[in-house]
Amino acid sequence: MPANELKKHYFVSVNHGLIQEVRNDSNEFDVLLTADELTTLQNLLDNLQKGDEYAFRRAFVPYKSADHDEAIDQFDEQTIQLFQYLRQHGSIETQQTIDELGVLAKLRNTGYQDKGYDGGSPTNK
Repeated sequence: MPANELKKHYFVSVNHGLIQEVRNDSNEFDVLLTADELTTLQNLLDNLQKGDEYAFRRAFVPYKSADHDEAIDQFDEQTIQLFQYLRQHGSIETQQTIDELGVLAKLRNTGYQDKGYDGGSPTNK
């Protein structure tokens, strides 16, 4: 196996956007990655942070319905991609934690079938 294909343990804090080689209090997920996979994970975290900043700026546009804003949709998709990647490369504990959080199912469920999203409101566009 080439040196760049060796997998190492990393500890990831999604909340802080950190990937570290040593577990500490802020680390939430344990993953096993090659150097290329580590780069992919860093890119996913960076994209999520940029998407979060964009969605935050868009939240202050008073005439734009936030629940149908492309910035929010993009942020949700990036979050799903990140958690799928963490689950795919995560330890059994990481996989179980993500499953128990139900984060992937929650992000995919927009709730538009719930009462109040009947399309009759001018803000639901």
